[in-house]
Amino acid sequence: MTEETPGFDEKSDVPSGATPDDAEPKAASDKEAAPAGDASENAGLTAQLDQVRTALNERTADLQRLQAEYQNYRRRVERDRVAVKEIAIANLLTELLPVLDDIGRAREHGELVGGFKSVAESLETVAAKMGLQQFGKEGEPFDPTIHEALMHSYAPDVTETTCVAILQPGYRIGERTIRPARVAVAEPQPGAQTVKSADESGKDKAAEQAEDKDSGGPEEG
Repeated sequence: MTEETPGFDEKSDVPSGATPDDAEPKAASDKEAAPAGDASENAGLTAQLDQVRTALNERTADLQRLQAEYQNYRRRVERDRVAVKEIAIANLLTELLPVLDDIGRAREHGELVGGFKSVAESLETVAAKMGLQQFGKEGEPFDPTIHEALMHSYAPDVTETTCVAILQPGYRIGERTIRPARVAVAEPQPGAQTVKSADESGKDKAAEQAEDKDSGGPEEG
């Protein structure tokens, strides 16, 4: 008769009728299944990481585009602000040009004296600080882009169309002309160039003859 220990039932992991060698393939299959599960989990994490990177790149591109648009907007606003300021100043100074013309005529006639002189010079100083520049001088070549010819004549002592009198000075702000200089111009006398050319040809011919005479005349063959 065999003695049994009370409260302890020994159970075997090996099914009845199976040998211990039958349990080894099951343990091996569990070990092989574990790496396969890890690979699947890593693939899922990689896909999620790719999605996050794609979303980040899209948001970065959106931010860069917004920054570029904002910079363009700032430059456009600044450019418009400067343009509006220049137009406002030009309009104001254009209205003052007749007053400046009166001051110039008074100065030419010696009437710019006393308190009127002080006020006139103050006005001219303020206009200059705002960028107003006067141009137009007698003797300078006529330029239709900055001169307006009101009188025309011919003169023998000019070689090109020349401003011989400034009727009204021109004014500009920077590179922008707000009023051309109104001038009287003179052109070369008609035929003067032809006569001059003939005289020069005659002088050249006389010089050649004198040179031949000094050298003993042309050589004879």
